[in-house]
Amino acid sequence: MSSTTLKPGVWGVLATPFTGPALDIDATSLAGVVEAYERAGATGLTVLGVFGEAAQLDTGERRAVLETVVGSSSLPLVVGATSLGTATVAEETRLAQQVLGDRMAAVMVQVNSPDPAVLAEHLRAVHRRTGASIVVQDYPVVSGVRIAVSVLARALRDLPFVAAVKAEAPPTPGAVAVLTEELDVPVFGGLGGIGLLDELACGAAGAMTGFSYPEGLIACVQAWQTGGYEQARQAWLPYLPLVNFEQQAGIALAIRKECLRRRGLFQDSAVRPPASAMPDALAEQLQRHLDAVAPTTGTR
Repeated sequence: MSSTTLKPGVWGVLATPFTGPALDIDATSLAGVVEAYERAGATGLTVLGVFGEAAQLDTGERRAVLETVVGSSSLPLVVGATSLGTATVAEETRLAQQVLGDRMAAVMVQVNSPDPAVLAEHLRAVHRRTGASIVVQDYPVVSGVRIAVSVLARALRDLPFVAAVKAEAPPTPGAVAVLTEELDVPVFGGLGGIGLLDELACGAAGAMTGFSYPEGLIACVQAWQTGGYEQARQAWLPYLPLVNFEQQAGIALAIRKECLRRRGLFQDSAVRPPASAMPDALAEQLQRHLDAVAPTTGTR
């Protein structure tokens, strides 16, 4: 395994908090949630990912998010790139490098082609232009690109600058099993942790995802590392109803932000269009889930 590879554990994916009628970035809340992840024991953080609404931020806002995060934590950082084009990904990477310096562990680049030769050349070109290590994100719901897991493994096999793979093309446990067998890099699950236990059983190095209770992700992964399946299962069980509730298609981000608001970590749960707000009809059920989880962590 290369020295560029990411450490196993939980790499928390940060949501970006907004405030006021103009939905400006709420730097105070962002700094607070970053500090909460570090206190909880996260291995690292992922900034400007899909659930960070990076595609809805302009360059100045992306810089502001990066500056806030790097100033609020000592954890290593993975930075998401929103584009599928080589030149734009390289440009986004250089911006992150300017702000983060050696705190940047890798750039997260989405699979941009089902053709292994095209994908491999895209990743090589980004690395040539920036020197950055790369986390390869297979997330077809967002990218629109579907690639067979065996083809993905073949595309990445001879790329020494790949720091990890983030497997988010369901069914993820089987994909994790193939990728860990074929590649000498860590593979992380995502999708809000909904498949975490099965992904760990299939060889995942941990989770690279967001969840309103990162304590649960961390407890599950640490229990797996020290005690195996049964301990990890017991650690994860209290959180599973909320994980399932939070991952509702189309409104998952809004639910997560509202959870973070009710926990006192965000001042506001607003999302930027075209993301959808959480329906008011779900408010009571959300509170039931939060009340059920709170005794596990001692927090709301």
